[in-house]
Amino acid sequence: MTVLTEPKIARRPKQRPSWEEKPTAAGQAGKATVLIATVAIILVPIYMIVMTSLSTQKSVNLAGGMVFIPQGGITTEAYRQIFDNPLILHSLWVSVWTTVVGTAFSMFVSVLCAYGLSRKGSFGHRTLLAILVITMFFSGGLIPGFLLVSALGGYGSYWSLILPGAVNVFNILILRGFFMATSEEMIEAARLDGAGEWRTLWSVVLPTSKAVLAVITLIYAMTYWGSFFNALLYLPDNGMWPLQMIIYTYTIQANPMPGSGITTIGQNLGHQQIAPLSLQMAVVTLTLVPILVVTPFMQKHFTKGVLLGAIKG
Repeated sequence: MTVLTEPKIARRPKQRPSWEEKPTAAGQAGKATVLIATVAIILVPIYMIVMTSLSTQKSVNLAGGMVFIPQGGITTEAYRQIFDNPLILHSLWVSVWTTVVGTAFSMFVSVLCAYGLSRKGSFGHRTLLAILVITMFFSGGLIPGFLLVSALGGYGSYWSLILPGAVNVFNILILRGFFMATSEEMIEAARLDGAGEWRTLWSVVLPTSKAVLAVITLIYAMTYWGSFFNALLYLPDNGMWPLQMIIYTYTIQANPMPGSGITTIGQNLGHQQIAPLSLQMAVVTLTLVPILVVTPFMQKHFTKGVLLGAIKG
């Protein structure tokens, strides 16, 4: 007896997406070229800033400005003058104090606000969330803000460097999104064990959100470290200025720096001359050092936080 069978249909092999295919030699060479160019764009300006800060007046004159190769010799005289200048040392202390205290205060307020808004049963959380979102698009303006800070006694006070911009609504929304993604089973188990809201936040929510906490902490710290506008508005005394305000005044605007002895034509230092540009770039280098030191230690948490944000969002 003959058994009829269905004819076999040849199936075409399933094609993989183009991004899953093995890259070609030309593709790898293109990626390497783009990466090398990107690294060069980032590192070459930093290298030139450091080299200029170490250059003598002769090197700056030969280069016609920023120095790539110090042909006229190098010197650390710019850094010696900075550390001998009480204005620079005090401004460095102000920047460090503002960054540490401001970041701690901003994280404390942001975490508490985000946790309260992430709990569905919290009182008025929808109304408060709407009010916070509105402030992202509308503000009172510069002059009302200045008048408010002055009326509250912030004019001429170090707290004016922190309080006016202590809370960032966007950062709160990011924290809220992560806190809402915390396992409800873990929170309920903590409450069954008798944990209150503070204990739940400290023992359950925060340990599971280390990545996003590291990201937001780094954002706040970078913001405080690089901020100078509040000092421009609220601190008339240059003895209270942070380091970034010193850079703005004596580097960008090219004003003579008090106590440095530097004029527009340089200063004789034995057998060498120190250029005003070298002193300015030395101050810029000091502002770069904390960022270059801290960022590698935060990079793992920063990358993880960004990826988790993309997945959860």
